[in-house]
Amino acid sequence: MGGLLEGRTPPLKHIAILGSTGSIGQSTLSIVESYPERFAVASLAAGRNIDAALQQCLRWRPHVVSLATEELAADLARRLRSAGVTSTEVVWGGEGAVRVATLPEVDFVISAIVGVAGLEATYAAVIAGKTIGLANKEAMVAAGEILTAAARKRNVALLPIDSEHNAIHQCMRAGRRDEVRQIWLTASGGPFRTLPASEFRNITVEQALHHPTWVMGRRITIDSATLVNKGLEIIEACRLFDLPPSAIKVSVHPQSTVHSLVEFVDGSLLAQISVTDMRLPILYALSYPERIESDLRFDMASLSDLHFEPPDLERFPCLRLAYEAAEKGGAHAIALNAADEVAVEAFLQRVIPFTGIPDTIGKVLETTPETHPATIQEVLALDHESRELAREVLAGREASRRC
Repeated sequence: MGGLLEGRTPPLKHIAILGSTGSIGQSTLSIVESYPERFAVASLAAGRNIDAALQQCLRWRPHVVSLATEELAADLARRLRSAGVTSTEVVWGGEGAVRVATLPEVDFVISAIVGVAGLEATYAAVIAGKTIGLANKEAMVAAGEILTAAARKRNVALLPIDSEHNAIHQCMRAGRRDEVRQIWLTASGGPFRTLPASEFRNITVEQALHHPTWVMGRRITIDSATLVNKGLEIIEACRLFDLPPSAIKVSVHPQSTVHSLVEFVDGSLLAQISVTDMRLPILYALSYPERIESDLRFDMASLSDLHFEPPDLERFPCLRLAYEAAEKGGAHAIALNAADEVAVEAFLQRVIPFTGIPDTIGKVLETTPETHPATIQEVLALDHESRELAREVLAGREASRRC
């Protein structure tokens, strides 16, 4: 993929990957493969994918690997012993993920566990002084106020890996924070950008999972179709870059060529443009503050047709709900993410129609108190309450349908 800058021998970075078997985790490992002189695998959290975890352990020989349950961990340990691997410690659960993230050898933690499941481990890594590569927007949405305060106190870098926030981070290196007027998050518009609103209720799971640009996990693909992912990114941007929601704009850009823009007070607009390949923002974060050579080339011919348009908040009400949650912060940001996760799963299980996703989120937000949690435990408690409320909303909807 690339190589060293001539004449330099950089220190080896030892990496922990939270979510090693997901798309971000696998892309990170491909970068480690390409730059063995720069990066090494120290520890992995692999969730429930024991087969993939086994292959990763055989290839990378991490010091520690964590799985979701004690049963899975015991099974993996047996398989590793059978393969002659005795140097990898196998742990499990939330405590296991924390151990993966805080191992003394670790220099850099990739936070890529979907949802709030990786929140405690990410927070523990910040407290331990590890540099964080954030590919999990939910952690910043639910507990961004706590994470950023802890990072500032310990001078820990929170480096975004999501393509939009990574692009903003790159552009903001051109000026001071007080020179920024506003930032623009670009959105592909998903598969239903031009579909009449009257047809949204009939959208199928298969249609919603067919994203026009990116290949992603199931939840984030649905979130892209409803534009709630852009709403979560608004909240994340507020926390990462210390800006109010009014300074975060969204522009629909179907080509997904311009990943985001920063507008400075003098009227200058800086855009970050690159191939739609997540290896690039991962490489940027891993090598920051340097840039290292890669083969991820952009075809300039792609700039011949760029289109931008404002999002339709009536057709995509999740984006409007997200702006409202961003203004209130705290519990409302937590509830937005939690209710969406429950509603998306219900849609994927064909329990509710596509339009049931914003309906569920809206009902949960209506009853969410205006409070700001002070600890990770309070965040997780509010997350649990919001999920339960979302399930009650869905149960009420199902009861009404049957009557």
